[in-house]
Amino acid sequence: METFDATDAEGRLPAGWVSTVTGEGNPIWEVVADASAPSPPGVLLQSGIVPKPSFPLCLNRGTSLRDGFVEVKFRTIRGQLDQAAGLVWRARDAANYYICRANALEDNVVLYKVENGKRQALDILGRTGGYGVDALVPANVWNTLRVEFQGPRFAVSLNGQQLFAVDDATFAEAGNVGLWTKADSVVAFDDFRYGPR
Repeated sequence: METFDATDAEGRLPAGWVSTVTGEGNPIWEVVADASAPSPPGVLLQSGIVPKPSFPLCLNRGTSLRDGFVEVKFRTIRGQLDQAAGLVWRARDAANYYICRANALEDNVVLYKVENGKRQALDILGRTGGYGVDALVPANVWNTLRVEFQGPRFAVSLNGQQLFAVDDATFAEAGNVGLWTKADSVVAFDDFRYGPR
């Protein structure tokens, strides 16, 4: 589990992580102190504002995971256009990956693929079309987002409640895991976990 508490990382990225962006702009990912953190004292904060529809991305380059899970605790702090926090898996680079995000302004959770830099919402099993699911995503409190993935099947839960599943085989190989935000979202992350199921 990554708790982002290393004192030598304060004010910068944790070892093995890289900041990038899908689109344009300059994300600011850094370890900062946060007394509210689930595992104090540190969190990984993204505070840079990028033009919509660009996406700040922070990848753990030491990972190569095909099947397993990713999970994180997040707190959306502010954002007028968006307050979105996401989990990334099977990432090849900043333009090709899966992303599941929760949005506190919209109160919904959506799973996408980003292919060649273009984001597309994926159909939920048992339903064609639509845009994710409605789910309460309280702002400025800690929530837990989790995705389990095995082959083409992905299962999403928020705060311990399973929400939906998706099938997609676009990215079948192992890739990096990481974190994601959108536009002017300022988000703190803690207790990032990943591994085989």
